[in-house]
Amino acid sequence: MDRMGRLGQEMINYYAGDPRRINHFLKVYGFAKAIGASEGLDRGTQEILEIAALTHDIGIKQSEIKYGSSAGQYQQTEGPPEAEKMLNRLGVDKTVIDRVCWLIAHHHTYTDIRDADHQILVEADFLVNIYEDDMPPDAIRSVHDRVFKTKAGKKMLRALYEF
Repeated sequence: MDRMGRLGQEMINYYAGDPRRINHFLKVYGFAKAIGASEGLDRGTQEILEIAALTHDIGIKQSEIKYGSSAGQYQQTEGPPEAEKMLNRLGVDKTVIDRVCWLIAHHHTYTDIRDADHQILVEADFLVNIYEDDMPPDAIRSVHDRVFKTKAGKKMLRALYEF
């Protein structure tokens, strides 16, 4: 099994018994992988993006234990240490782990996005959250205009919601 397969299985085991969370991160992974490929990311950035997409919500479990909440601010605090432990176990390079942890710590930060991996992770998470949260059409258009920047992400959003 390759690294992404092992990581996917680790995350499924981590969230065993919580199919909603498992489905969420797998869908974000699928969108992130597709957007990154469409945008022509280099191999290293694509790998970082895919690892971050699988692990972006790893902090929810600890957030709910410590704070009784899965709010984004708590996820961004609690996620990096959990991801670091898991990725170290899998033998992931420290520079990759550091970037993945930074992305996890900023995946609910929508201002001052400068890098493609951050932008695509945010867009992929929004594509899934829009559906899961049953966001109204005017809010979807607002997210399209304010948050989405990649051609591939915008195209997917418009195709999903036909506008």
